[in-house]
Amino acid sequence: MARSALFNAKLYGIVDLGYAASDDLARVTREMIVGGIDVIQLRAKGRSESEIKAWSREIVSVCRDGGVPFFVNDHAEIAAAVGADGVHVGQDDAPMDEVRAIVGDGMLVGRSTHSVEQAAAAAADPRTDCIGFGPLFATPTKPTYTPIGTREIQTVHAGHPDLPIFCIGGIKKENLSDVVTAGARRAVIVSGILQAPDIAAYVRESKAILSE
Repeated sequence: MARSALFNAKLYGIVDLGYAASDDLARVTREMIVGGIDVIQLRAKGRSESEIKAWSREIVSVCRDGGVPFFVNDHAEIAAAVGADGVHVGQDDAPMDEVRAIVGDGMLVGRSTHSVEQAAAAAADPRTDCIGFGPLFATPTKPTYTPIGTREIQTVHAGHPDLPIFCIGGIKKENLSDVVTAGARRAVIVSGILQAPDIAAYVRESKAILSE
């Protein structure tokens, strides 16, 4: 998946082991793909590397069948080992030099950013393929992070028009229209998707809001 293709992506879904059971990952991933999800990431905080590698192999196979790019959260070595399309790293994870040394130049690399300044620093490195910008709202998945709100969404997009920016953090279908109105072009939804009684329908309806 080329970096330019990320511009066509609207909705980024995260299969988070905090919300999805380990024996249900393949089904959840398939339902997200049926709904039209554009990117899928596995996030398994606090789990062993052997577990994460096994789950990544399972999900990457489903994503390949569905034609959806697959990212691994945090673990560049695992992303490289399973042939993932990308790896997403946080501010406290390895620097880009180390990440690229592991995954090479062909894999997509995303970076979490929590301010306009961090977004600018990530964007200044041409090896950054996309960024997450947030958390916009309070979220149980990032309990130690202070929400940054929606005020700077337009600023970060205006400053980096060539960089795919995925707004993240506490975003659900119910507040997605407000996020779009604030200037977001792409969004990440986690718990809203994973806890929906009909995952495919939730994804479909969320993408429609992002496409308005």
